[in-house]
Amino acid sequence: MPIADSEIARALAAYLDRHPEEKALLAEPVELLARGEDFASRRNFDMHVTVGALLTRGGEDILLVGHRAYGIPLQPGGHLEPTDTTLIGAAVRELVEETGIDPDTVTSVSSAPVYIEFGRVPARPLKDEPEHFHLDLGYAFTTTGDVGSLQESEVTSAAWYRLDEAERLVGPRIWRACNPSVRIG
Repeated sequence: MPIADSEIARALAAYLDRHPEEKALLAEPVELLARGEDFASRRNFDMHVTVGALLTRGGEDILLVGHRAYGIPLQPGGHLEPTDTTLIGAAVRELVEETGIDPDTVTSVSSAPVYIEFGRVPARPLKDEPEHFHLDLGYAFTTTGDVGSLQESEVTSAAWYRLDEAERLVGPRIWRACNPSVRIG
């Protein structure tokens, strides 16, 4: 059974309990989720959910992938699939698919998202997608493993970055990989 809007709403509420300073930034997705319109479906163009995985190794390095569609380094992640049963499980699935890392070496840092971002995504005519919005829920993990075979249809590379360099490239959500319960700003 696909992930229900109620689970997405609970994850968003748990995040906002930890980060009430972001309520105004996330007011629109809160309102949309109250309507309950299958936001796990990538064909919902009002908004649909994506997940990200902030994976650290040794507390000093974080894994970023070269995102093929956007042409920039980002944390591994992507769209929910109908077979996903939990948001955190979807984040692990995306991490493993894109980077080939052994899931047995991955440990969750927090059951709640460590970042949530709501943003506009440009139209992608080749995928028959108009301009739309993503609600990206990111989870933090640690590992003792390393990169395996890449999902070359989605990513061009995968590499470990020092936290400060990754934060410069991707933004403050990277910092939350090592500090999941601390407020930013």
